[in-house]
Amino acid sequence: MTQLTSVFSLDEEMMQQIEQKYDKKRQIAQPREHELFDIFQEELTEEETWALKYLFAYMPLNDLADYEGSLFLSHVRRTLDIRNQVPWGKRVPDHLFLHYVLPYRVNTENIEDSRGILYDQLAPRTTQLSMAEAILETNYWCHEKATYIGSDMRTISPLTMIRNARGRCGEESTLAVAALRSIGIPARQVYTPRWAHSDDNHAWVEAWADGQWYYIGACEPEAQLNQGWFSPPARRAMLINTRIFADYPGPEDITLADEWFTEINLLEGYARTRTITVQVKDEQDCLVSGAYVHFQLYNMAEFYPLATLPTDGMGEASFKTGFGDLIIRVVKAGQWGEKRVTVSDGENIEIVLGQIYQPEGTADFDMIPPPEREGDVSEPVSQEKMQRHQGRLEEGTMIRSSYEDTFMDEIQASELAQAAGLPQDRVWDVLRKARGNSREIAAFLRERSAEYGILPLRLLESLNEKDQIDTVYSTLDDHLIGALAHQSKLPEEVFIQYVLCPRVMYEMIAPYKRFFQTAFTEAESERFRADPSELVRRIDEGWGLWEDLPNLKGKGTPVGTFQMKKGDRASLDILFVAICRSLGIPARLHPSEHTPQYMAAGSWADAVFTPESVLPEKKGTGTLRFIQDNEAAAEAPAASYWENFTFARLENGIYKTLFYPYGKSDVYDEPFEVEQGSYRMTTGIRLKDGSVRVRFNYFKVRAGEQIEVPLTFREVPLDIPVLGKFDRDRTFSLPDGTGRTLGELVGKRGAIVTWIEPEREPSKHLIRELCELTEPLTELGAPVVLVVGDGHWTSSFDPSSYTKLPEGTLFVRDTAYDSLPDFISQPPASEAGFPHLFVLDGQDQIRYTASGYKIGSGKEALQVLSGVWQPLTDRGESSR
Repeated sequence: MTQLTSVFSLDEEMMQQIEQKYDKKRQIAQPREHELFDIFQEELTEEETWALKYLFAYMPLNDLADYEGSLFLSHVRRTLDIRNQVPWGKRVPDHLFLHYVLPYRVNTENIEDSRGILYDQLAPRTTQLSMAEAILETNYWCHEKATYIGSDMRTISPLTMIRNARGRCGEESTLAVAALRSIGIPARQVYTPRWAHSDDNHAWVEAWADGQWYYIGACEPEAQLNQGWFSPPARRAMLINTRIFADYPGPEDITLADEWFTEINLLEGYARTRTITVQVKDEQDCLVSGAYVHFQLYNMAEFYPLATLPTDGMGEASFKTGFGDLIIRVVKAGQWGEKRVTVSDGENIEIVLGQIYQPEGTADFDMIPPPEREGDVSEPVSQEKMQRHQGRLEEGTMIRSSYEDTFMDEIQASELAQAAGLPQDRVWDVLRKARGNSREIAAFLRERSAEYGILPLRLLESLNEKDQIDTVYSTLDDHLIGALAHQSKLPEEVFIQYVLCPRVMYEMIAPYKRFFQTAFTEAESERFRADPSELVRRIDEGWGLWEDLPNLKGKGTPVGTFQMKKGDRASLDILFVAICRSLGIPARLHPSEHTPQYMAAGSWADAVFTPESVLPEKKGTGTLRFIQDNEAAAEAPAASYWENFTFARLENGIYKTLFYPYGKSDVYDEPFEVEQGSYRMTTGIRLKDGSVRVRFNYFKVRAGEQIEVPLTFREVPLDIPVLGKFDRDRTFSLPDGTGRTLGELVGKRGAIVTWIEPEREPSKHLIRELCELTEPLTELGAPVVLVVGDGHWTSSFDPSSYTKLPEGTLFVRDTAYDSLPDFISQPPASEAGFPHLFVLDGQDQIRYTASGYKIGSGKEALQVLSGVWQPLTDRGESSR
């Protein structure tokens, strides 16, 4: 019989496993032995010792490289202390505590000693509540601190999120998980990596209370648990998962059990599921083990791998997913096999491995998402409780708005610019983006511009927008002062973008220039400047490749990777670029390939590393020119990268999508310089029901040659049925309090009318899309009416703050918000929730409608509106 200890209920086998992995990590982290492990020389309790060993055993290499042991000891001590203080501390089983309370990391955020800070704010509000009530209260607190805004893929920390007061869903959920764990409640961030019925993805939170997991929308409180605007989309998902930094035994379905982490599949709690088993054989009908099975879903005009699983000794890999379509691609040693499957058709799939060359020509097919279905009937919320809830939302918005009022404003920015002799509009643009970090940025500009003129501002402008909110004075100073010696040796734009700028990919900005300027002898530095390939060889010989957590690739700081003497491929590439820039060598990651390059003789050269001591064959480049099908141009959508087309190169059996800016539309203007190889272009038109009309176009690019490829879409007839009719006499209130009928608002030519909840993410997505469509909507001249109900037209709601919407956009107040039109109050629109979008023609007929979260609905509405729009001249009226 296994002997249990009193420490976290660890049995002897688990303790041995933790000890072995801890020893391995200690060996890996030998270059930072003292910084990390001297804490074990302190007087530690048995709980503290095992909690630390548990964290170190599964700690990502980046964290070993970038943080001090004292940070983790402080985290452990505060977490154990909190467990003893909160009323439910001892009710949380040890295995849940270890996996969902103790961990210091949620996603890919930079780590700060925040547990005690969050606890001190939340404990007075939650310790007298039940666990379920504490979860709801914590989410109200999160709502007071932050709200949604789209942003880049770098994840900011919880404390930065609070300082910034907004972030994307992955950052909202990182804050909410950290907050819940700070009061001893098990919590986990869950993701649908990509939606099946719509582009993009989403993250939310699950929290445990007295034996049961519940879900919440982070920073978007509801009156009760297991509610959120994403509930209907989640019922159409193909995967909802989370990653745990441990060997996790379940009881949830385990998708992948890696040495350093476990991915668990939570889809069954949201959607209908089926486990499909893929058996892989070779062309001789023999079973193939060790092949990688990629379960791919169409999203953002590419086929994204929801999961990648190895085949076992029987040549099989199993995956639990939803009832939609997937492409399953199997790869081993450069050979591949592929099949499009409808999950609802069967559970067992056989794929033959053996293809090397890609097909020729084009292939057309449809991708169908899981069907819409109604959810379980939830317990109704009393009117009194709903009123309290609406009051809490308004209160939270006002608290957050009051905090945002403390940010530096345009007047202060103007005063700073005048004092520093800097352009006022550019200074305000930087400080506006910095938000809660604006005074830190202002101090840097104020003090350094006096000596260095406009250069400190140029440094700030070279960063990503998100960098403004968490980059500190000392870091900016390092990169400014560390680059000055090289300014006169390079053209200005080359110097600014590829030497002065510290941003390489999506890593956290940290100081490194002065460190690397002293890390090598002057003779070494001169040798690297004369021939940067010498630096490539030095890194190749002296730094090892180590891969552990896939989602943390490229997140190590350059100094940490340098000191650890190892890193993942992306972190090593970033290290190379950072050293080059520190020594005055212009360097970057290639914009579409993300491979490291340095400038030599005025042109870019690849930094060719040898990850397996095998020098890869040097690839030539050719040019690719997309040409438009003029006959179909009138019916086809405008090409937009990541929205309706991408192209990818075949590498070792897998198509690698090339990186270009989201929404890039000037694709016919200039040829693309790309590596030689076999390519596949994917175009897709998503229909209103979420299905996609897909086209593959296969082609080859040869070195030194130019190829022309037609960029074509499948034909999709524009269907504009009559869905109902609006009451022109329905009355709304304008911001000035005057009343207008719908007929007066929309006129007699057509319009877009939308009911929104301004504070909710789906409505924010739609407003962003309308802002992106400002030019065509303004040119069309169509009214855009945004309807806000009494409950959401609060003192903190300011229509004048939406400055980028099309001309003629009107915000109106609906005093009868609770009695929405019949077609909104009926399923599925009622369950999908806000926003409710309508396109009206000149006879007040509804020609298009969309409800809830749906990326792309703005463009669909514009397309329909353009089809029913009635110019004034068609009605015999003056065009003036």
